[in-house]
This record gives sequence, structure tokens and C-alpha cells, in this order.
Amino acid sequence: MTDNEISFIVRGCIFRVYNTLGPGLLESAYEAALAFEIEKAGLKVMRQVGLPMIYETIEVDVGYRLDVLVEDQVILEIKSVEHLLEVHHKQLLTYLRLSRYKLGLLVNFNTDDISHSIFRKVNNL
Repeated sequence: MTDNEISFIVRGCIFRVYNTLGPGLLESAYEAALAFEIEKAGLKVMRQVGLPMIYETIEVDVGYRLDVLVEDQVILEIKSVEHLLEVHHKQLLTYLRLSRYKLGLLVNFNTDDISHSIFRKVNNL
């Protein structure tokens, strides 16, 4: 399955979770519900995946975690904040670069319109 096919399915899952739960909950609630929906859709999901940082020749475990990894291909970074900041976008881009995955989705569930709160980020495409 391609990254684009995965992201299409995941976007549908994001809409189902948002339409069911609405805004205002903790990120962990959306993460659990979204992982459930993605698994229901038949995709492999891992939550809170450790991401080491490689600096020159050493691997440093500094506690970075991918919120959700789908099919070992697509990173989901989940937020529930009043406003996404530029640093949130940069965080996902850095995770993509460190992990060498090509596609990530940044989603902010604390919004009145989820369709304007899903951002696609790519690494070396």
C-alpha cells in the first residue's frame, strides 16, 4: 500500500473520530480513538513509538516518540491545542527526517473545522 493510500484511509478515520468526539479532549483520547479506527480500517498501528536521534556516529535516546505510526510508513502527530504553531509543523518535519519516513500528517483536534486542521508533511519527495 502506498503512503497516499494510507493517508487517504487515515484522513477518513480522523473525520470519524472528530465527528464522534468533537473538540476539547486531551491528545491521548484522540490518539486512542484514532488508533482504534485505523485498526478497524485494517491497517497496522503502533502508538508512542520511540525515535532515537543519531548524531554523527552515536545513537542518543532522548525520549522522542511518534504519536502514531501506520503501516510502518506514515507518522501521525496529534495535537489538541488552541492554535498550531510553526514549531508543531517543524516537529513533524524533524521526526520525518530522523526516522527517514516520507509522509506525516499533523492534526489538531481542538478546532471547529477538522478539514482545515489536517496538514500533510513530506520528507524528500
